[in-house]
Amino acid sequence: MKEIIAVIRINKVNATKKALIEAGIPAFTATGGVMGRGKGVVHSDILQGAEAGHLEAIAQLGKAPRLVAKRIVTVVVPEELCKTAIDTIIKANQTGKHGDGKIFVTPILETIRVRTGEKDQAALN
Repeated sequence: MKEIIAVIRINKVNATKKALIEAGIPAFTATGGVMGRGKGVVHSDILQGAEAGHLEAIAQLGKAPRLVAKRIVTVVVPEELCKTAIDTIIKANQTGKHGDGKIFVTPILETIRVRTGEKDQAALN
């Protein structure tokens, strides 16, 4: 089993949810209210605003990098669905611009369903 943790844009959560369901992966967790930033110095919205001539955006270009609101989507899948889940998340979130997100994949050693005590694959079904 693998845990896939995706840090994505806020406005891509619904598209990601729909895409995962259509790919046969209906169960996931979404965490809201997370803040973060990549290695880029300027947020793309600020840069676009500055290019359009908005004074507020131009004023922010010289300031220190700010944290950006993001969402984290976590899904645990059997090994055979790992590539499908990753490809689905990428397809739903890729715009080709900075800030599209990151995906982290980690092994899951054990899974237990609290209600029934089922373990591993049976706990995922």
